[in-house]
Amino acid sequence: MKAFLNWFLSRTVRHARQMCGHAEKLIAAQRDLLSPAAISAVEQATKDLYDSTRGTIDRTAIETKMTVLNDTAEKWLKRYPHAAYRENVEVFLVAIAVAMGIRTFLLQPFKIPTGSMQPTLYGVTAENHKGDESFQIPGTLRRWWEFISAGATYYHIVARNDGEFSLIDEQPSRFLLFNLRQRFKIGDEVYTVWFPPENLFNKHAQLDYGVNYKAGQDILKMRAVSGDHLFVDRMTYNFRKPARGDIVVFKTQGIRHSMMPQDQHYIKRLVALGGEKIQIGNDRHAVVNGKRLDSSTRHFEKVYNESKWAEDAYMGHVNSTFRPGLPIPLFPDEKTVYTVPENQYFVMGDHTCDSSDSRYWGTFPKENVIGKSFFVYWPFSKRFGWWGHD
Repeated sequence: MKAFLNWFLSRTVRHARQMCGHAEKLIAAQRDLLSPAAISAVEQATKDLYDSTRGTIDRTAIETKMTVLNDTAEKWLKRYPHAAYRENVEVFLVAIAVAMGIRTFLLQPFKIPTGSMQPTLYGVTAENHKGDESFQIPGTLRRWWEFISAGATYYHIVARNDGEFSLIDEQPSRFLLFNLRQRFKIGDEVYTVWFPPENLFNKHAQLDYGVNYKAGQDILKMRAVSGDHLFVDRMTYNFRKPARGDIVVFKTQGIRHSMMPQDQHYIKRLVALGGEKIQIGNDRHAVVNGKRLDSSTRHFEKVYNESKWAEDAYMGHVNSTFRPGLPIPLFPDEKTVYTVPENQYFVMGDHTCDSSDSRYWGTFPKENVIGKSFFVYWPFSKRFGWWGHD
Protein backbone atom coordinates (compact mmCIF):
# COMPACT_ATOMS: atom_id res chain seq x y z
CA MET A 1 0.00 0.00 0.00
CA LYS A 2 2.82 2.38 0.87
CA ALA A 3 4.53 1.70 -2.46
CA PHE A 4 1.29 2.56 -4.28
CA LEU A 5 0.92 5.86 -2.39
CA ASN A 6 4.50 6.80 -3.18
CA TRP A 7 3.91 6.07 -6.86
CA PHE A 8 0.69 8.10 -6.83
CA LEU A 9 2.41 11.08 -5.17
CA SER A 10 5.34 10.97 -7.60
CA ARG A 11 2.85 10.93 -10.48
CA THR A 12 1.16 14.04 -9.05
CA VAL A 13 4.52 15.78 -8.69
CA ARG A 14 5.44 14.90 -12.27
CA HIS A 15 2.18 16.33 -13.61
CA ALA A 16 2.60 19.49 -11.56
CA ARG A 17 6.10 20.11 -12.87
CA GLN A 18 4.95 19.47 -16.43
CA MET A 19 2.29 22.11 -15.86
CA CYS A 20 4.97 24.53 -14.63
CA GLY A 21 7.06 23.88 -17.72
CA HIS A 22 4.11 24.48 -20.01
CA ALA A 23 3.29 27.75 -18.24
CA GLU A 24 6.91 28.93 -18.55
CA LYS A 25 6.84 28.09 -22.27
CA LEU A 26 3.67 30.15 -22.79
CA ILE A 27 5.08 33.09 -20.82
CA ALA A 28 8.22 33.05 -22.98
CA ALA A 29 6.15 32.94 -26.18
CA GLN A 30 3.78 35.75 -25.14
CA ARG A 31 6.10 37.96 -23.09
CA ASP A 32 6.06 40.80 -25.63
CA LEU A 33 2.22 40.73 -25.70
CA LEU A 34 1.45 40.60 -21.96
CA SER A 35 1.34 43.36 -19.36
CA PRO A 36 3.83 43.34 -16.49
CA ALA A 37 0.97 42.48 -14.09
CA ALA A 38 0.00 39.44 -16.17
CA ILE A 39 3.59 38.21 -16.38
CA SER A 40 4.11 38.67 -12.64
CA ALA A 41 0.87 36.87 -11.73
CA VAL A 42 1.53 33.82 -13.87
CA GLU A 43 5.20 33.59 -12.87
CA GLN A 44 4.24 33.78 -9.15
CA ALA A 45 1.59 31.06 -9.53
CA THR A 46 4.12 28.90 -11.39
CA LYS A 47 6.74 29.40 -8.68
CA ASP A 48 4.24 28.58 -5.91
CA LEU A 49 3.25 25.34 -7.63
CA TYR A 50 6.85 24.32 -8.24
CA ASP A 51 7.80 25.04 -4.60
CA SER A 52 4.95 22.83 -3.43
CA THR A 53 6.53 19.84 -5.21
CA ARG A 54 9.74 20.14 -3.21
CA GLY A 55 10.47 18.85 0.29
CA THR A 56 7.59 17.13 2.10
CA ILE A 57 4.91 16.26 -0.43
CA ASP A 58 1.34 17.34 0.35
CA ARG A 59 -0.95 16.08 -2.44
CA THR A 60 -3.83 18.37 -1.45
CA ALA A 61 -1.57 21.45 -1.43
CA ILE A 62 -0.14 20.57 -4.85
CA GLU A 63 -3.61 20.12 -6.35
CA THR A 64 -4.69 23.47 -4.86
CA LYS A 65 -1.66 25.22 -6.40
CA MET A 66 -2.36 23.53 -9.75
CA THR A 67 -5.90 24.93 -9.68
CA VAL A 68 -4.57 28.41 -8.84
CA LEU A 69 -2.07 28.29 -11.74
CA ASN A 70 -4.76 27.07 -14.12
CA ASP A 71 -7.15 29.89 -13.10
CA THR A 72 -4.36 32.49 -13.31
CA ALA A 73 -3.35 31.32 -16.77
CA GLU A 74 -6.98 31.36 -17.92
CA LYS A 75 -7.28 34.95 -16.72
CA TRP A 76 -4.04 36.44 -18.04
CA LEU A 77 -2.64 34.38 -20.89
CA LYS A 78 -3.91 34.83 -24.45
CA ARG A 79 -5.62 31.88 -26.06
CA TYR A 80 -4.26 30.50 -29.30
CA PRO A 81 -6.88 29.75 -31.95
CA HIS A 82 -6.90 26.06 -32.93
CA ALA A 83 -4.31 25.20 -30.31
CA ALA A 84 -4.23 21.48 -31.18
CA TYR A 85 -3.54 22.21 -34.83
CA ARG A 86 -0.91 24.76 -33.88
CA GLU A 87 0.95 22.25 -31.70
CA ASN A 88 0.87 19.61 -34.45
CA VAL A 89 2.22 22.09 -36.97
CA GLU A 90 5.01 23.05 -34.55
CA VAL A 91 5.98 19.38 -34.12
CA PHE A 92 5.89 18.87 -37.88
CA LEU A 93 8.07 21.92 -38.56
CA VAL A 94 10.57 20.89 -35.88
CA ALA A 95 10.76 17.40 -37.42
CA ILE A 96 11.41 18.92 -40.86
CA ALA A 97 14.10 21.21 -39.43
CA VAL A 98 15.81 18.26 -37.72
CA ALA A 99 15.63 16.16 -40.89
CA MET A 100 17.03 18.99 -43.01
CA GLY A 101 19.81 19.55 -40.49
CA ILE A 102 20.77 15.87 -40.58
CA ARG A 103 20.64 15.86 -44.39
CA THR A 104 22.73 19.03 -44.70
CA PHE A 105 25.40 18.37 -42.10
CA LEU A 106 25.45 14.64 -41.32
CA LEU A 107 23.87 12.09 -43.67
CA GLN A 108 22.26 12.59 -47.07
CA PRO A 109 20.34 9.81 -48.85
CA PHE A 110 21.52 8.92 -52.35
CA LYS A 111 20.66 6.16 -54.80
CA ILE A 112 22.88 4.59 -57.45
CA PRO A 113 21.27 5.09 -60.87
CA THR A 114 23.71 3.22 -63.15
CA GLY A 115 26.17 0.34 -63.18
CA SER A 116 29.29 2.51 -63.32
CA MET A 117 30.35 1.58 -59.76
CA GLN A 118 30.03 -2.21 -60.09
CA PRO A 119 31.10 -4.46 -58.50
CA THR A 120 31.17 -2.22 -55.43
CA LEU A 121 27.80 -0.47 -55.73
CA TYR A 122 25.03 -1.48 -58.11
CA GLY A 123 22.62 0.63 -60.11
CA VAL A 124 19.38 -0.68 -61.55
CA THR A 125 19.72 -4.13 -63.13
CA ALA A 126 16.98 -5.72 -65.20
CA GLU A 127 15.98 -9.03 -66.76
CA ASN A 128 13.95 -8.54 -69.94
CA HIS A 129 11.42 -11.36 -70.50
CA LYS A 130 9.33 -9.79 -73.24
CA GLY A 131 7.87 -12.56 -75.40
CA ASP A 132 9.05 -15.28 -73.02
CA GLU A 133 5.89 -17.28 -72.29
CA SER A 134 7.74 -19.54 -69.84
CA PHE A 135 8.47 -16.63 -67.49
CA GLN A 136 5.73 -16.21 -64.88
CA ILE A 137 5.17 -13.14 -62.71
CA PRO A 138 5.12 -14.33 -59.04
CA GLY A 139 2.13 -13.92 -56.76
CA THR A 140 1.55 -10.88 -54.55
CA LEU A 141 3.25 -12.20 -51.40
CA ARG A 142 6.32 -13.33 -53.31
CA ARG A 143 6.57 -9.97 -55.10
CA TRP A 144 6.35 -8.08 -51.81
CA TRP A 145 9.00 -10.29 -50.23
CA GLU A 146 11.39 -9.80 -53.18
CA PHE A 147 10.79 -6.05 -53.10
CA ILE A 148 11.57 -5.77 -49.38
CA SER A 149 14.50 -8.19 -49.32
CA ALA A 150 16.13 -7.52 -52.68
CA GLY A 151 14.54 -4.37 -54.13
CA ALA A 152 13.05 -6.38 -57.00
CA THR A 153 9.98 -5.16 -58.91
CA TYR A 154 8.07 -6.90 -61.69
CA TYR A 155 6.51 -5.10 -64.64
CA HIS A 156 4.09 -6.63 -67.14
CA ILE A 157 2.08 -4.51 -69.58
CA VAL A 158 0.20 -6.03 -72.52
CA ALA A 159 -1.00 -4.00 -75.52
CA ARG A 160 -4.74 -3.35 -75.38
CA ASN A 161 -4.83 -2.14 -78.95
CA ASP A 162 -2.85 -2.12 -82.19
CA GLY A 163 -0.58 0.84 -82.66
CA GLU A 164 2.83 2.42 -82.81
CA PHE A 165 4.95 2.95 -79.68
CA SER A 166 5.79 6.53 -78.66
CA LEU A 167 7.10 7.91 -75.37
CA ILE A 168 5.20 10.67 -73.54
CA ASP A 169 7.51 11.22 -70.56
CA GLU A 170 11.22 11.24 -71.36
CA GLN A 171 11.91 11.11 -67.62
CA PRO A 172 9.68 9.77 -64.83
CA SER A 173 7.89 12.18 -62.54
CA ARG A 174 9.50 12.12 -59.10
CA PHE A 175 8.76 12.66 -55.42
CA LEU A 176 11.86 13.04 -53.24
CA LEU A 177 14.05 10.01 -54.08
CA PHE A 178 11.28 8.03 -55.75
CA ASN A 179 10.16 7.70 -59.36
CA LEU A 180 6.36 7.88 -59.41
CA ARG A 181 5.28 7.21 -62.99
CA GLN A 182 6.30 7.29 -66.63
CA ARG A 183 3.87 7.21 -69.57
CA PHE A 184 3.94 6.01 -73.16
CA LYS A 185 1.44 5.51 -75.96
CA ILE A 186 0.50 2.69 -78.27
CA GLY A 187 -1.32 4.48 -81.05
CA ASP A 188 -3.55 7.00 -79.27
CA GLU A 189 -3.94 5.04 -76.03
CA VAL A 190 -1.91 6.07 -72.99
CA TYR A 191 -0.19 3.50 -70.73
CA THR A 192 1.34 4.24 -67.33
CA VAL A 193 4.25 2.50 -65.61
CA TRP A 194 4.06 3.12 -61.87
CA PHE A 195 7.30 3.41 -59.88
CA PRO A 196 9.54 2.77 -62.91
CA PRO A 197 13.28 2.08 -62.51
CA GLU A 198 15.89 4.53 -63.77
CA ASN A 199 16.56 4.41 -67.53
CA LEU A 200 13.56 2.15 -68.10
CA PHE A 201 12.88 3.02 -71.73
CA ASN A 202 16.30 4.06 -72.98
CA LYS A 203 18.18 1.10 -71.54
CA HIS A 204 16.23 -1.72 -69.90
CA ALA A 205 12.94 -2.17 -71.74
CA GLN A 206 14.30 -2.30 -75.31
CA LEU A 207 11.44 -0.23 -76.73
CA ASP A 208 11.93 1.95 -79.78
CA TYR A 209 9.93 4.74 -81.38
CA GLY A 210 7.94 3.62 -84.38
CA VAL A 211 7.68 -0.08 -83.41
CA ASN A 212 4.17 -1.43 -84.05
CA TYR A 213 2.44 -3.62 -81.50
CA LYS A 214 -0.58 -5.86 -81.82
CA ALA A 215 -3.31 -6.18 -79.20
CA GLY A 216 -2.34 -8.88 -76.69
CA GLN A 217 1.40 -8.54 -77.38
CA ASP A 218 3.87 -7.94 -74.50
CA ILE A 219 5.05 -4.35 -74.38
CA LEU A 220 6.86 -4.67 -71.07
CA LYS A 221 7.70 -7.85 -69.20
CA MET A 222 10.67 -7.62 -66.90
CA ARG A 223 12.14 -8.00 -63.42
CA ALA A 224 14.10 -4.95 -62.27
CA VAL A 225 16.28 -4.73 -59.16
CA SER A 226 16.58 -1.31 -57.58
CA GLY A 227 19.94 0.41 -57.42
CA ASP A 228 21.69 0.57 -54.06
CA HIS A 229 20.34 3.25 -51.72
CA LEU A 230 22.95 4.66 -49.38
CA PHE A 231 23.72 7.44 -46.95
CA VAL A 232 26.39 9.97 -47.87
CA ASP A 233 28.65 11.04 -44.99
CA ARG A 234 28.74 14.85 -45.10
CA MET A 235 30.75 15.31 -41.90
CA THR A 236 34.07 13.51 -42.38
CA TYR A 237 35.50 15.93 -44.94
CA ASN A 238 35.07 18.79 -42.50
CA PHE A 239 37.93 17.20 -40.54
CA ARG A 240 40.09 15.66 -43.26
CA LYS A 241 40.62 15.94 -47.00
CA PRO A 242 39.36 13.26 -49.41
CA ALA A 243 41.90 10.49 -49.94
CA ARG A 244 42.69 8.22 -52.87
CA GLY A 245 40.25 5.34 -53.01
CA ASP A 246 37.37 7.18 -51.31
CA ILE A 247 34.00 6.82 -53.03
CA VAL A 248 32.89 10.45 -53.28
CA VAL A 249 29.61 12.11 -54.21
CA PHE A 250 30.00 15.44 -55.99
CA LYS A 251 28.01 18.12 -57.80
CA THR A 252 28.26 18.28 -61.59
CA GLN A 253 27.65 22.02 -61.60
CA GLY A 254 30.54 23.87 -63.21
CA ILE A 255 31.99 20.83 -65.03
CA ARG A 256 31.89 22.19 -68.56
CA HIS A 257 31.46 19.38 -71.02
CA SER A 258 28.80 18.49 -73.59
CA MET A 259 28.03 15.18 -71.86
CA MET A 260 27.81 16.62 -68.35
CA PRO A 261 24.43 17.80 -66.94
CA GLN A 262 24.70 20.75 -64.58
CA ASP A 263 22.10 19.79 -62.00
CA GLN A 264 23.01 16.32 -60.79
CA HIS A 265 25.13 14.49 -58.24
CA TYR A 266 27.57 11.81 -59.40
CA ILE A 267 29.28 9.07 -57.41
CA LYS A 268 32.76 7.82 -58.38
CA ARG A 269 36.00 6.62 -56.81
CA LEU A 270 38.75 9.17 -56.24
CA VAL A 271 41.88 8.02 -58.09
CA ALA A 272 44.18 11.05 -58.32
CA LEU A 273 44.46 14.36 -56.46
CA GLY A 274 45.61 17.83 -57.44
CA GLY A 275 49.20 17.95 -58.73
CA GLU A 276 49.44 14.18 -59.28
CA LYS A 277 50.26 12.52 -62.61
CA ILE A 278 48.13 9.65 -63.85
CA GLN A 279 48.28 7.27 -66.80
CA ILE A 280 46.40 4.08 -67.67
CA GLY A 281 48.39 1.08 -68.85
CA ASN A 282 47.28 -1.45 -71.44
CA ASP A 283 47.20 -3.96 -68.57
CA ARG A 284 44.15 -2.00 -67.29
CA HIS A 285 45.94 -0.66 -64.23
CA ALA A 286 46.20 3.04 -63.40
CA VAL A 287 49.63 4.45 -62.55
CA VAL A 288 49.72 7.47 -60.22
CA ASN A 289 53.01 9.34 -59.79
CA GLY A 290 54.80 6.33 -61.22
CA LYS A 291 53.19 3.86 -58.79
CA ARG A 292 51.00 1.15 -60.30
CA LEU A 293 47.72 0.55 -58.49
CA ASP A 294 46.73 -3.09 -57.98
CA SER A 295 44.61 -5.35 -55.76
CA SER A 296 46.92 -4.69 -52.81
CA THR A 297 46.17 -0.95 -52.97
CA ARG A 298 43.67 -0.03 -50.25
CA HIS A 299 40.12 0.47 -51.57
CA PHE A 300 41.01 -0.96 -55.00
CA GLU A 301 40.81 -4.64 -54.03
CA LYS A 302 37.61 -5.26 -56.04
CA VAL A 303 38.58 -3.06 -58.97
CA TYR A 304 41.76 -5.04 -59.61
CA ASN A 305 40.53 -8.51 -58.72
CA GLU A 306 41.57 -9.99 -62.07
CA SER A 307 39.96 -13.36 -61.31
CA LYS A 308 36.57 -11.60 -61.60
CA TRP A 309 37.29 -9.64 -64.78
CA ALA A 310 35.02 -10.50 -67.72
CA GLU A 311 34.45 -9.20 -71.24
CA ASP A 312 32.04 -6.23 -71.26
CA ALA A 313 32.00 -6.25 -67.45
CA TYR A 314 34.19 -4.45 -64.92
CA MET A 315 37.87 -5.00 -65.59
CA GLY A 316 40.09 -2.47 -63.92
CA HIS A 317 40.78 0.88 -65.60
CA VAL A 318 40.87 1.02 -69.38
CA ASN A 319 42.18 3.44 -72.00
CA SER A 320 41.39 3.86 -75.71
CA THR A 321 43.77 1.05 -76.68
CA PHE A 322 41.45 -1.38 -74.97
CA ARG A 323 38.28 0.28 -76.30
CA PRO A 324 39.21 1.36 -79.86
CA GLY A 325 35.58 1.77 -80.87
CA LEU A 326 34.97 4.20 -78.01
CA PRO A 327 37.71 6.84 -77.92
CA ILE A 328 38.69 8.02 -74.45
CA PRO A 329 39.87 11.64 -74.89
CA LEU A 330 42.36 11.96 -72.02
CA PHE A 331 43.94 8.52 -72.47
CA PRO A 332 44.33 7.53 -76.12
CA ASP A 333 47.12 5.09 -75.15
CA GLU A 334 49.18 3.91 -72.20
CA LYS A 335 51.95 6.46 -72.77
CA THR A 336 49.72 9.47 -72.19
CA VAL A 337 50.31 11.12 -68.81
CA TYR A 338 47.71 13.50 -67.46
CA THR A 339 48.52 15.99 -64.70
CA VAL A 340 45.63 16.78 -62.38
CA PRO A 341 45.32 20.57 -61.84
CA GLU A 342 45.85 21.85 -58.33
CA ASN A 343 42.77 21.76 -56.06
CA GLN A 344 41.05 19.41 -58.50
CA TYR A 345 40.08 15.74 -58.27
CA PHE A 346 40.26 12.95 -60.86
CA VAL A 347 37.63 10.21 -60.45
CA MET A 348 36.65 7.00 -62.22
CA GLY A 349 33.88 4.46 -61.90
CA ASP A 350 34.86 0.97 -60.78
CA HIS A 351 33.23 -0.36 -63.97
CA THR A 352 35.21 1.86 -66.36
CA CYS A 353 33.79 0.19 -69.49
CA ASP A 354 30.41 1.63 -68.49
CA SER A 355 31.37 4.86 -66.76
CA SER A 356 31.24 8.52 -67.72
CA ASP A 357 34.10 9.88 -65.63
CA SER A 358 37.21 12.05 -65.59
CA ARG A 359 38.73 10.16 -68.54
CA TYR A 360 36.08 11.88 -70.70
CA TRP A 361 35.14 15.18 -69.08
CA GLY A 362 38.20 15.91 -66.94
CA THR A 363 38.51 16.91 -63.31
CA PHE A 364 36.36 19.00 -60.99
CA PRO A 365 37.06 21.49 -58.15
CA LYS A 366 37.39 20.12 -54.63
CA GLU A 367 34.51 22.41 -53.59
CA ASN A 368 32.12 20.23 -55.62
CA VAL A 369 32.51 17.31 -53.21
CA ILE A 370 29.35 16.65 -51.15
CA GLY A 371 30.64 13.76 -49.05
CA LYS A 372 31.68 10.12 -49.10
CA SER A 373 29.80 6.84 -49.37
CA PHE A 374 28.93 5.67 -45.88
CA PHE A 375 26.18 3.05 -45.48
CA VAL A 376 24.00 1.05 -47.89
CA TYR A 377 20.58 0.93 -46.22
CA TRP A 378 18.56 -0.78 -48.97
CA PRO A 379 18.11 -3.29 -50.50
CA PHE A 380 19.17 -5.94 -48.00
CA SER A 381 21.71 -7.54 -50.30
CA LYS A 382 25.29 -8.60 -49.57
CA ARG A 383 26.25 -4.93 -50.00
CA PHE A 384 23.98 -3.85 -47.12
CA GLY A 385 25.86 -1.95 -44.42
CA TRP A 386 29.19 -0.14 -44.56
CA TRP A 387 31.60 -3.06 -44.79
CA GLY A 388 30.80 -4.24 -48.34
CA HIS A 389 31.11 -1.09 -50.42
CA ASP A 390 34.36 0.62 -49.40
